[in-house]
Amino acid sequence: MDINTIRGLATLVALVAFLSVVFWAYSSRRKGDFDEAAALPFADDQQERAENTDATASHRETHKNSQKRGAV
Repeated sequence: MDINTIRGLATLVALVAFLSVVFWAYSSRRKGDFDEAAALPFADDQQERAENTDATASHRETHKNSQKRGAV
């Protein structure tokens, strides 16, 4: 075996590995996992919005309670 045969085999192995990764990435079985992973950057935003909404509601309740105490 000379060096050119080894280079040819290495190229063939690299091509098969590349096509395997492409097939894996675009297979329909992986779509759900990739959709979930694609939504991860937005998960923190949704959590922060929920926390801000809870904090605003809590602040409003505290404000209402203090107004009730002052009126009594």
